[in-house]
Amino acid sequence: MARKDIHSWDITPTEAIAIQKGLRSRVELTGIQSEIHLVGGADISFNKYSEVIYAGIVVLKFPELVEVTRSMVVTKTSFPYIPGLLSFRETPALLEAWEQLDPKPNVMILDGQGIAHPRRLGIATHFGLLTGVPAIGCAKSLLTGKYRQPSNKKGAWSSLTDRDEQIGVVLRTRENVKPVFVSPGHRIDFATSIELVMRCCTKYRLPETTRLAHRLVNELRTSGQEGKAQQSLF
Repeated sequence: MARKDIHSWDITPTEAIAIQKGLRSRVELTGIQSEIHLVGGADISFNKYSEVIYAGIVVLKFPELVEVTRSMVVTKTSFPYIPGLLSFRETPALLEAWEQLDPKPNVMILDGQGIAHPRRLGIATHFGLLTGVPAIGCAKSLLTGKYRQPSNKKGAWSSLTDRDEQIGVVLRTRENVKPVFVSPGHRIDFATSIELVMRCCTKYRLPETTRLAHRLVNELRTSGQEGKAQQSLF
């Protein structure tokens, strides 16, 4: 799962769109071939118009969902805040956090979209292509596509489609809460994406991977820490 430098980060928004279109053909929606022992969660925190990015990845033992290690990075970005291109703003920081992780997870769940994106290249897809790790997008809100509300039963889901193409699912992780928007990112299929998100959910709407990563980056943001650090919890 070595990082692949498949494009430059010193680009314009127009060039970023062209890169997304070019990478789309490389996406693999296939089942995971090996057993999953570690699952990771990633999140980003920043002020909307600030150049400072706070990135964090947590790794949990699976299926116990006990934290094993975490990685944190504070860095800067020059790429503007543009919906649909946020992975070009956020992914470099996550890659820094990824590279200092040991051990690395067998699969990642990112707080954002996989192929449920206008050009089928959300942050989970982008991150998966760059690292080679199977990646899932689990977003709190809709970016693109149409769907019907799933039933109010835990585990119920409905298809998220765009021009007759399934790009994700709308998944009810708990009764009486809003659903989440799950889409495969890279090297994983729809069924496995749904199963893993559900198995990573406990008593909350969001999977533990996302909850803990979100808590991590917000604590990092308010603590004033700078640079990078890994903390092992073995």
